[in-house]
Amino acid sequence: MQGAQKGRDHNPGVFTAWMAGGGIRGGTSHGTSDGVGFKAAEDPCYSYDLHATALHLLGLNHEKLSFYHNGIQRRLTDVHGDVIHNIL
Repeated sequence: MQGAQKGRDHNPGVFTAWMAGGGIRGGTSHGTSDGVGFKAAEDPCYSYDLHATALHLLGLNHEKLSFYHNGIQRRLTDVHGDVIHNIL
């Protein structure tokens, strides 16, 4: 689907992240996309999940790691994020 927006709109709902070392199990993958890579088909995860997983591997609990911004405490993973245990 090519929309009227600037640029190409391929892969709007799917992304690939390559992770290695630090506790990531080698030779594994997580989730699948549909046949044309337009949307997630199985086990979708989000950037919050990748952040939560990376922080977990650093020994930090993403739910307790916060910073003060605009008068409130905020988290890198906002109110989302789950550690992706099956790649560890």
